[in-house]
Amino acid sequence: MAHVDLLIGKKEGPVGQAFASGLSHLSKGHTPLLAVIKPNLLTKPATLIVPKVTLQDSEQIKKIFGPAQAAVAKAVADAVEDGVIAKELCEQYVLIVSVYVHPDAQDYEKIYRYNYGATKLAIKRALSDFPSVEKLLYEKDRSLHPVMGFKVTRLWDPPYLQVALDLTELSSVLNVIDQLPISDHIILEAGTPLIKRYGLGIIREMRKARSSAFIVADLKTLDTGNLEARLAADEAADAVVVSGLAPTSTIDKAIEEANKTGIYVIIDMLNVDKPENVLKALKTKPDIVELHRAIDAEDTAHAWGNIANVKKYAKLVAVAGGIRQDNVEDALKSGADILVVGRAITAARDVEGAARVFLQGLKQSDIDQYRVKTDF
Repeated sequence: MAHVDLLIGKKEGPVGQAFASGLSHLSKGHTPLLAVIKPNLLTKPATLIVPKVTLQDSEQIKKIFGPAQAAVAKAVADAVEDGVIAKELCEQYVLIVSVYVHPDAQDYEKIYRYNYGATKLAIKRALSDFPSVEKLLYEKDRSLHPVMGFKVTRLWDPPYLQVALDLTELSSVLNVIDQLPISDHIILEAGTPLIKRYGLGIIREMRKARSSAFIVADLKTLDTGNLEARLAADEAADAVVVSGLAPTSTIDKAIEEANKTGIYVIIDMLNVDKPENVLKALKTKPDIVELHRAIDAEDTAHAWGNIANVKKYAKLVAVAGGIRQDNVEDALKSGADILVVGRAITAARDVEGAARVFLQGLKQSDIDQYRVKTDF
């Protein structure tokens, strides 16, 4: 791996001042060095290499003063030859390149090639104002940081299937999760009965079973909105459910706290007569509004009839209660972004098959197996 940070600017500007300061103010283990093609042949524009890690022994020093130094110098020279840096600017500009070489790295050829490629790409991007704001906003919820080790899933591509795990036995929950297909469009919900029995720690158990899943903690919060949002975030939930019957101040505090921690707030409108009145009173628009018909009210009309009234107050609208395979199309035509399904999947004899039928109804399938790792 190569990790390069790069500054480029005029000698008489702030980058030039940083260049001179870096070259003259030395610190133990972090001594900057000039990039040279070979001894006594400085690359142009003049380039200062700053090691990211403390150089603790002669082996680490050799890696920086050898393949890493050569790679950066050659990349700068090739950028000039390729026209990325105009030749007439070589005497006016300087570069500062911060370089990381892992202390355990042994292969000098890889150190050279990785740092050469990273430096050359950084120069090209620096001079083309990469990334654009549009590129950044497009990628922020789709990309995976390779070193972090896990994926934070965001809901950028509706519609979604939310599987409500309203079960009360951990073994049953894990069995259902194990049978669900791997799909970018499945959301897992830790149902209220499940959380009441096991506490919010159940989220961690679900995360172990499916690390990249988007997991909802259905707390149906009625008070202390900021506290319960923080508790859900601390247990690695991606979203917390607040009841639409809660005071406006409670919902506002939950949304504020959720925004701090980077999780979603879902407002569950179960037993709320006019959801739009609740939403109008809020300081901040919630991520998701859930129109919910109760299990004990299955003889009443489906909840999605009110989608048009709440759509303008929320980023996404979920519908819950009585979602079946034969009415998926009706719910979607009404504008639903998320279909919350419980027993039709969790109590099915073939959990995987039932989930796949719903995904097909949403015109969604498994994770995109045709993705390849590309250089954005």
